This record gives sequence, C-alpha cells and structure tokens, in this order.
Amino acid sequence: MKTSIVVQELKKELEDEFKLAQRYYSILSVLNDLSLTKREVELIAYVAIKGNISYANTRIEFCKQYNTTTATINNIVSKLKKMGIFIKENNIIKVNPIIVVDFKKDLNLVIKLEHAEEEINSDGGDS
Repeated sequence: MKTSIVVQELKKELEDEFKLAQRYYSILSVLNDLSLTKREVELIAYVAIKGNISYANTRIEFCKQYNTTTATINNIVSKLKKMGIFIKENNIIKVNPIIVVDFKKDLNLVIKLEHAEEEINSDGGDS
C-alpha cells in the first residue's frame, strides 16, 4: 500500500560554518541512532572544516576553542574511527569523505523517511 508524502520545510540561519557543520552532524547522529555527544559532534564538525586532526597545532586550537584536553580528543578519535566516522589516510585522521560537505555554502537537506515494504509470502499472505 502506498502512503502519502508529507513535505515540511524548515529554515535555520546559523552564524558560521562551524555551527552549520555541528547542526548537520547532530542531525546525522539522530537520524542514524549514533548517540554522539555534543563534544563528539563539535570535533567532527571541526575536523570536517579544518581537514584533519592529526597535527599538534590543530589539536591545540580545538582544545582552546572548546575548552577541552588532548586526552579527550584522543578518546573521541578512537571511538569515531571504530564507528567509521573518522578514517586514517596516509597517517592523517579526517572525517570520512562520504559525510563531508562544503560548510561555507548554504546547505539544503532532503531527508526521506520511508515505511518498510511488507514482504509477501509465496502463498500470497503477509509475512
């Protein structure tokens, strides 16, 4: 049975690319049941914009901006690598390119949530 489609448009203006990236990764976390913490989302957004979190100066800058420690960064990086959100390429830790967009531009997300189709048994009945 086909269901009807509901279209809802929301508009949110954010002050900079970091806030936009944080909102984007928060949405991805909720939609995919990732249960990311605020600090994890901040780090993902930061790394997506900066390009990586492998260099000491980038880590120090993140720690100053978000009032945290390098030990916290290391713990988060380890967790996010296991989840596939961060990848290591040529000894550089960065966000998986599949979920990176240009946060300097406006972002229009289309979220499509669909009902799973019911399977029909070979005898013609519902499963």
